[in-house]
Amino acid sequence: MMNSFPGFPEDLFGFLQDLSRNNNREWFTANKDRYLGSVVSPVCDFILAMGQRLHTISDSFVADPRPNGGSMFRIYRDTRFSRDKRPYKENVGCQFRHVAGKTAHAPGFYVHLQPGEVFVGGGIWMPPSPVLEKIRETIVGRPAEWKKVLGSVQDREGIYSMEGEQLKRPPRGYDADHRFIEDIKRKSFFVMRDVNPSLVITPEFIDVTEEAFIRAASLVKFITRSLGLSF
Repeated sequence: MMNSFPGFPEDLFGFLQDLSRNNNREWFTANKDRYLGSVVSPVCDFILAMGQRLHTISDSFVADPRPNGGSMFRIYRDTRFSRDKRPYKENVGCQFRHVAGKTAHAPGFYVHLQPGEVFVGGGIWMPPSPVLEKIRETIVGRPAEWKKVLGSVQDREGIYSMEGEQLKRPPRGYDADHRFIEDIKRKSFFVMRDVNPSLVITPEFIDVTEEAFIRAASLVKFITRSLGLSF
């Protein structure tokens, strides 16, 4: 089992750039082999290698290298309720979600690859209301623990920080003057770092990703325990 990764091929971004200019089924079908060779195969290799490193952080998160139904998100967009009818995503996403999770809204770690935009980290994105409520209640009930999380995920250089879209007003039932009200207002909780796209094609990228996962681990641990899940 490998835990090293040589980096992605340069054509991963090349394919995505071409796809953004030709986002239609005819072009994609004609370039399906290129997609499989430049995107799917190396992404599966990356997931396999990252899975070995993820075990040193926690055994509760899945690194599934299957090309379909695994940690790699489908490239096909759901256009049923969208005005944007482009059939394909113009980025690559991988989620190493909790073993109890079944959707992208589960807690876990994430990698986003797109020409000009690469970021890695972990947390939970737009969880359903009952899940979000449990996280908020835990912040209120364990303020000292939440303070430690904030201290551990943020750094002096500003590479890492707590992020997540917020409500404009405090949610109903919460004190507007609570010391952590800005976090209680969040609808998502995650710690991400931007990565220079030039690193993606180098062996260093997997090291940077592991570092980001380690940095986000205390947040992910807080979230999972808020939900009664293992870490």
